[in-house]
Amino acid sequence: MAHVRASAGHAVLAAFALACAWLIPAVAHAQVRDSIVPDIWQGDVLRPKPDMRGVEKLRFVTDSDYPPFHYYDEVGALTGFNVDLARAICEILEVECEVRDIDWRDLVPSLDRDEADAAIASIRITAEALEKADFTSRYYTTPARFVARKDAPAGDVLPETIKGKKVGVAKQTGHEAYLKKFFPGAALATFDTADDAKKALKENAIDLVFGDGIGLTFWINGTASDGCCEFRGGPYLDAKYFGEGVGIAVKKGNRRLAEILTYGLEQVHESGRYEELFLRYFPQSFF
Repeated sequence: MAHVRASAGHAVLAAFALACAWLIPAVAHAQVRDSIVPDIWQGDVLRPKPDMRGVEKLRFVTDSDYPPFHYYDEVGALTGFNVDLARAICEILEVECEVRDIDWRDLVPSLDRDEADAAIASIRITAEALEKADFTSRYYTTPARFVARKDAPAGDVLPETIKGKKVGVAKQTGHEAYLKKFFPGAALATFDTADDAKKALKENAIDLVFGDGIGLTFWINGTASDGCCEFRGGPYLDAKYFGEGVGIAVKKGNRRLAEILTYGLEQVHESGRYEELFLRYFPQSFF
């Protein structure tokens, strides 16, 4: 399974977390929704509360080295967006809650061994992941974004406006494929890593970078960028190129629990708690 990871160092991410929506995909233009809700749930129809018999406690597992999603704070407490979201779901469902960290590689095996009920650790919903676990509806996804230097001329990022411009992108990624499909006139500059592309932009060797919105947010607001750059255009969301998003994993075959947790996610959204958590941990939105 794939873990959504930012490329900046963990110390930078933790500092950003402590210092400190959803989209309708379109080809080269993206429109931002007014509210931060999953695009698979519009908030107009809420499913009825599922049968909770036998569910008195939920045991969540996460890992602890991906701030601001899950990490240990300055007093040694496990915290973060995923951790607080798990606790909010428990409150909504009126069940006892346990959230503990384990090694990333042991998340799904712990479900298989019935040592945990659910894994909430920014796990991407992919075909490979679905072979090993079942998932709730997605509770966030990562848009693709363009970044330019602040001293570059302002303007919309459209296929016609960036024709001939050098756009840095990590090679052999969905981001590269998306650019080739929808921005064919751009002069692609492919790099081994996203970090290499960002370094080239900072040094003014290219005009734009296109990549993962979370990683770019951390970079823009961190020390590594020296405040050089900012988002331009977008955001862009297309499951074919950027994935189906992130969900809560449960043991393969346990669809009942997946439905209970999905109900919990919807209720957390309806109560406004999700947006509160999102804005607390991501004051500089990656959308």
